[in-house]
Amino acid sequence: MRNRRIVLVTGSLLLLALAARHPSADIRVLTHDTADRAPHRVQAAVDLGLVAVSVLYTWTGKPFLPR
Repeated sequence: MRNRRIVLVTGSLLLLALAARHPSADIRVLTHDTADRAPHRVQAAVDLGLVAVSVLYTWTGKPFLPR
């Protein structure tokens, strides 16, 4: 009976750990002009299992010249 209880508690904790969302960092640097419909961009993501990091960097290719 004791072994069954230990297995039940362990299984419950494992399911809880798998269901919980792991911490992640989302870093965005948006330096493009808002009128630029196709800004250059570099995007990267790394997921180590426990921690995830996502980086997005955008910039305008041509300088903005008002008309």
